[in-house]
Amino acid sequence: MKQNLKKNGTIICAKVESITSTGLTLYINEEEYQIPFSRVPWFRDAKVEDVFDVKMNGLDEIRWDKLDIDLDIESLKHPEKYPLIMKQYVLKDEPTIAAESELKYKTTL
Repeated sequence: MKQNLKKNGTIICAKVESITSTGLTLYINEEEYQIPFSRVPWFRDAKVEDVFDVKMNGLDEIRWDKLDIDLDIESLKHPEKYPLIMKQYVLKDEPTIAAESELKYKTTL
């Protein structure tokens, strides 16, 4: 999902482009960010549709409402300044990114 805001006449948008077994690709204003699950482990067990459901939360933050996750855009530009220590949790008993990735791997063997 893509959501837009305007800042001084410039459109600001956030979009999850893809999800792999190791992380996700996020675009903010056409700038690409590779975000590994090792840095944001709570996405690993999230439903795929919830990860794609990202929106701008003001001008400097992105938000995943269904996952209750906010990330400051500055933390994506300079991750070394923002070490994350988060507790990983599992949402409902529904297919997750990790489970779907494992299933794809098993079916291709």
